[in-house]
Amino acid sequence: MKSIYLVFLFFIGIQLQAQSIKNFSLKDTQNSTKSFDELKGEKLTVIDFWATWCKPCLKSIPAINTIYEQYKDKGVSFISINCDGPRSIAKAGPMSQSLKIQYPVLLDIDSTVKTQLNLSAFPTLIIVNAKGKIVWFHEGFISGDEKEIIAQIEKYSNEK
Repeated sequence: MKSIYLVFLFFIGIQLQAQSIKNFSLKDTQNSTKSFDELKGEKLTVIDFWATWCKPCLKSIPAINTIYEQYKDKGVSFISINCDGPRSIAKAGPMSQSLKIQYPVLLDIDSTVKTQLNLSAFPTLIIVNAKGKIVWFHEGFISGDEKEIIAQIEKYSNEK
């Protein structure tokens, strides 16, 4: 059964990597509307989908904060998209502050962007190139995944 699930995840990853990001707009934690086009990076955009109730998300965010510090001045933008629903969305702002997220935190309360991208698990991290194509997709987080994220940023930030 586990191998069937892994094959399924593999094909979803391939399908996502063939996708492009369409411009979207979401409110941030200060209730300002931000669009993907205004936040995207010159070379790459790393988008982290998470929820306040997701334990692996809470472990991944400090690692992503560290990666952000390393790449923020190298043409790589980071966007955090919280996917809590209406009942728990009030926790997103305070939690993003306590986790010290330094990059924009957007709120996908109705799962609009999550649904457009066919995402099914948290955390999900995608890397989008300058042309808007999803070049890498990763579900879940375990210690050590940050090395793979860095490797993928290095790989795709050097592409022309």
